[in-house]
Amino acid sequence: MWGDVMEKIIKNVQKFCEIVELVAAALVVVGIVLSIIGLFKDFTIFQHMLDDTTVFKEYLERVLMIVIGIEFVGMLCRPSSDNVLEMLIFLVARHTIVGETSPYEDFVSVISIALLCLLRRYLHDKKDHPVKEDL
Repeated sequence: MWGDVMEKIIKNVQKFCEIVELVAAALVVVGIVLSIIGLFKDFTIFQHMLDDTTVFKEYLERVLMIVIGIEFVGMLCRPSSDNVLEMLIFLVARHTIVGETSPYEDFVSVISIALLCLLRRYLHDKKDHPVKEDL
């Protein structure tokens, strides 16, 4: 009796969490769409890029934030180790590309991305080749 009640409560909490995650994903999508519109709204930025390369860095930072937002939505909608690792790879890459980093920080970022890619490959291979059970 109590087991059935607890099981129903757990299922309802899980459904509620899924709904909240989808609402959060929808809000992030709205933010992404507004950010993309903001990128296309200001075409004078391209003229400024010809004069000053720091403007390109700011533009690239905005674009990479949109990409990370898209990855975040994917992670919320389809939570999996692949999606989480992809998002972490994009975060580290964004930090390396647009951040003011030292050579040491760049080296650590490159090693981090390599390790994340290896981990992703290892986890992906494990999914493709499940362990066979003895019969």
